[in-house]
Amino acid sequence: MTPILAKMKEKFPPGSYCIEDSVGYLLARSRTKLAKRVDYKLAAHDITSAQGAVVMMLASGNFSTAAELSRELYLDSASMTRMVDRLQKRGMLVRKPRLDDRRVIDLHLTETGVALAEQLPTLYSMVMNQSFADFSAEEVTTLKGLLRKFLDSNAGDVSVAENKKTEK
Repeated sequence: MTPILAKMKEKFPPGSYCIEDSVGYLLARSRTKLAKRVDYKLAAHDITSAQGAVVMMLASGNFSTAAELSRELYLDSASMTRMVDRLQKRGMLVRKPRLDDRRVIDLHLTETGVALAEQLPTLYSMVMNQSFADFSAEEVTTLKGLLRKFLDSNAGDVSVAENKKTEK
């Protein structure tokens, strides 16, 4: 037995699994609650929390293609294409072929998309403040540290596209 597997058995014994006490379930439910609150705030802008995330990610300058966004958000390419189509229809972004490689289509925020991206941090802060009102600043810092540790320790996970290739 590998040391990693031994550690996992210590923390999550198979015979004692209960969905309501599962870390994965709790993370998923927490994310859903946050997304619903963001959806409520974004309704005035006629976009969803997932679409808002795409706008923010494009505004950050760290992502420029649907493929990059799909990998980061763990969405399949068809779902990302539909989301980009909706954002383009609403005038939030445009698709443009990359100048040095016309096979690559870059996504660019329009003036409307940029204006929304400038409003989103305040909106997200309001949702987070509301959602974590019963937490101390220290508890929020601890939670963020634990989530970063989890993400770092699982950084080598397989993407959706890679997983589909291995299933065939």
